[in-house]
Formats: sequence, C-alpha cells, structure tokens
Amino acid sequence: MLDALDVDLLTALRDSPRAGVLELSRTLGVARGTVQARLDRLERDGVITGYGPDVDVVAAGFPVQAFVTLEIAQGALDDVAAALDALPAVLEAHATTGSSDVLCRLGASSHEDLQETLLVLSRSGLVTRSTSVVVLSTVVAPRVLPLLRRDPRRGPVRAPAYRL
Repeated sequence: MLDALDVDLLTALRDSPRAGVLELSRTLGVARGTVQARLDRLERDGVITGYGPDVDVVAAGFPVQAFVTLEIAQGALDDVAAALDALPAVLEAHATTGSSDVLCRLGASSHEDLQETLLVLSRSGLVTRSTSVVVLSTVVAPRVLPLLRRDPRRGPVRAPAYRL
C-alpha cells in the first residue's frame, strides 16, 4: 500500500524525471536515505517499472493510432501474445473480458501502414475477428497519479519539514 510520501515521491519523479535522490529529498523535505529507501522499495515491489524516456509516438512519426479488439481461437492466448509481441506496431495489448479476447493499441505511420498490420493479424490464423477504432485525438493522456491521489492516504511519521 502506498502512503502519502510514496505518492509525493512519484509525483516529484513525474514532474522532474531526471532529478537525483538529493534533489528529491530537498523537494520533499525528507532525508536522502529516506528517498533512496523508498525508491528501492517501489522498484523492488514493481511500482516503479522504469525511468523513461516517455516517447510521443505521434511526434516520433507514427501519427495514426488505433484500438483493435481481437477475437481469438479458443486456448490461443499464448500464441496470440507471441504474435503480437513480434509486431512492432503493437504498442500494448491486454487480455480482456467481454465479447473480445484481446484489446490492442497500434501505432502506424499511415492508414496504409495500419491496414498492413491488420492484414498480418488476420492472416495469422489465430485471430477469428478484429474490430478497429482509429484514434482522432487524445482526450486524457495515459496517467496514474490521479488514481493514486484519489483516496486520502496516511503518511508515516516524518520530520516537521515535510508538508503535505
């Protein structure tokens, strides 16, 4: 369970991803050792999965994005996962409940490029049906911090210099 200091540390890292431990300790008003211990724990627990860089796929030359739902052959999830992993256009994929089995986000340089990826998927023999929705614009960018801040969290006893 994350506490208020953990959330504040993650916020500080989001605001200044290149900040060092000393700078983070000064920003948060806690000891350098406290910040290092928290970072070590958050990494060990899998909360922090990496340190970037975040890449904007549109700015990188792939302005077409689509969400694609896949209905797959019974019991073929592992094979589909391997096939999706082999396609560079697949930005992410998730096994889902509901009428489809997998939800993917694809990136492409053009609509033709997107169509080629969809054709590759359909030819695999693992996908029985796909449905695509092309992204027009991003309304809310991927984020995590609002969810972490949603519920009031108790913080550990800290030095008086730390302010919430």
